[in-house]
Amino acid sequence: MEKATGAAARFLGHWQVDRHVHDLDAARTGRFEGRASFSPVPGGLLYEEMGTLRLGGLAMRAARRYLYRFPEGGEVRVYFDDGRFFHAFDPGAARAEALHLCPPDRYEVAYLFGPDPHDWRSEWRVEGPRKDYRLVTRYTRPA
Repeated sequence: MEKATGAAARFLGHWQVDRHVHDLDAARTGRFEGRASFSPVPGGLLYEEMGTLRLGGLAMRAARRYLYRFPEGGEVRVYFDDGRFFHAFDPGAARAEALHLCPPDRYEVAYLFGPDPHDWRSEWRVEGPRKDYRLVTRYTRPA
């Protein structure tokens, strides 16, 4: 992607990340604080996130990467960094929902976009035989 346009332009650049973790199995909460960036790569934007996760009295470095693609038609398609499809959503909706099934686990996400293009959220609910948690993440542009 040489120049970000449309939906890609909304995400392009650097973000502060503040994520609250609610581990419902272990009845504990945690928090991730860090930074993320969406950088142009051939075919889309590379999402890279790095920061510190504090959970259960421990602090650890955490990172993740995804590829966001913006095909014709307006939807955003998200892929794991190994190229496998993860989920798709409508970036034009105020509340865009998506589902990823990885049996026996279920990943549901809602993206919440308000009128401020420099502030948005994602809310994940993950359930499976060995996992049951919620992630609420706020993305804001650095000042």
